[in-house]
Amino acid sequence: MPKFTRRSSRIATAIALPAAVVAAGLLVSTSSYAAFSDTTSNERNGWRAGTVQLDDDAAGRALFTAGNAKPGDGATTCIAVTSTGTLASQVRLYAADASGSAGLADHLILRVEQGTGGGYGTCNGFTSQSTVFDGRLSGFTGAHTSYRSGAATWSPGGGGSETRTFRITWSLADDAPNAVQGGTASTAFVWEAQNS
Repeated sequence: MPKFTRRSSRIATAIALPAAVVAAGLLVSTSSYAAFSDTTSNERNGWRAGTVQLDDDAAGRALFTAGNAKPGDGATTCIAVTSTGTLASQVRLYAADASGSAGLADHLILRVEQGTGGGYGTCNGFTSQSTVFDGRLSGFTGAHTSYRSGAATWSPGGGGSETRTFRITWSLADDAPNAVQGGTASTAFVWEAQNS
């Protein structure tokens, strides 16, 4: 077995150290310049959400303000509802903030028709296409209280302006009892669209 002297160990260390530095340099040099690369990309991508938009020509005004109604009284008016959203949607009609007293709503007859022509305050030129509701006001406000339970009207296709006119007729039933004297009834009519 060969014997290593202190001098031979120093010589081996002196040789090994520069050799290691040279090898490390070659390794770094090789890895720094050994990779080819290339890229490709398309134009900047972008997103925009679609819209569901409804407006009406009543501008928040009430359709009816009837006081001192008696059996047989009634009235008719129209309102135009317009969809200008970019998405296809389903429009439904329901009641909100319904209230009343003395059971008057049970004796108010309500008919809602959908069609074309006419607008807020006038039904001149109105042409009926379908009946949305025909019954008692209490039946409408009890059954149609949200979009989920709303009465279906029409389905705008999106991407343009679409208008439907609603003719709303009310009357106090001829057989309304004395118990409804002084009674009240009120509700808001709400048209809501949700994308389909």
